Formats: sequence, C-alpha cells, structure tokens
Amino acid sequence: MKLSTGMTVQIHSYKHDKKLHRIWKKTVVLYQDQHLLVTANNRTRVIENDGRSWHTKEPAICYFYSDLWFNIIGMLKKDGIYFYCNLSSPYLYDGEAIKYIDYDLDVKVFPDGSYIVLDEREYATHLDQMCYSEEIQEIIQDQIKVLIDRIENKEKPFGLQDIKMYHELYKDLTKK
Repeated sequence: MKLSTGMTVQIHSYKHDKKLHRIWKKTVVLYQDQHLLVTANNRTRVIENDGRSWHTKEPAICYFYSDLWFNIIGMLKKDGIYFYCNLSSPYLYDGEAIKYIDYDLDVKVFPDGSYIVLDEREYATHLDQMCYSEEIQEIIQDQIKVLIDRIENKEKPFGLQDIKMYHELYKDLTKK
C-alpha cells in the first residue's frame, strides 16, 4: 500500500536492537516525494515501550527522509516554533506504519534559532549495549553535522515558511 495525501497512518520508532520504542497513533500524510515525507498531527496519542501513554499538546509537522539519517518534528507552540530532531535511520513505510530506528541523539531547536544536543549519555550507553557498528557511528557523526549545518543556515524546514505552509494544509485536510 502506498502513502497518499490525507491518509492517516501510525509512526513506529524502534531502537537498534529491533525493540519497539514508541508509537504515534495517528499522523496525516501531507506530502511525499522520492526523498521526503511530510506528515502532521495534533493531540495524538503516543504509546511508550513500557505501555505508558500521553497525548501531544500542539500541532506538529514531521519531516522524514529516505536518504538522511534524521527526522525533524516542528512543534507549533504559543511562544513560537520549536524543532525536535531525532538522529535516526531513513524512514520506510511497510503498509503498517512509517518506521525508523532511533539512534538516541537529538537536537532541540528553539524559536530564536539556538539549539542544544540532547541524550549524549544515552547514545554512549547504547553504543556499547546495542553494539553500534563503526559504520553506524560514522553515519551518525556525519549526519549530526549535516543537521546542525541545516539548522545554522536556516534551510528547510528551519526557515519556517515551509512549516507554516504545511500547517495550513493540515488544517484544510482535517476540516473535511
């Protein structure tokens, strides 16, 4: 089954050891091409691997890449747009859900463009625990540089026009 605009699907995040990490119960497909998939959700239920669940608080525009080792979530909060970027495998869609492997490191970007790298200790722990290969480690180190470069240069979606356009599309699609 192929993804199409307006379709509602789940997002499944895994860890390197193939264990399910987190599920977003629904996200709406806004755009897809050969390299990029854009989805959106608002107040969606998220289920953690231990069974706990919670709901997202604000609209989020999610960017998944087929050729980059990160995904980007733009959260439209009252005080501005925040980005949460996960270092992860490229996504795949298998008819069940949008899936990717989460490689622990995250970059949080604030509305003023400043950012911080998160979860370095978790990455170091999983590096040994889950036996990340040299190749995976090199890819992650390379891709965090690519991601930070995009943040600093305000490349899409960090320039904000893109995210605002997708948010309008999401509002139009969910009105129907």
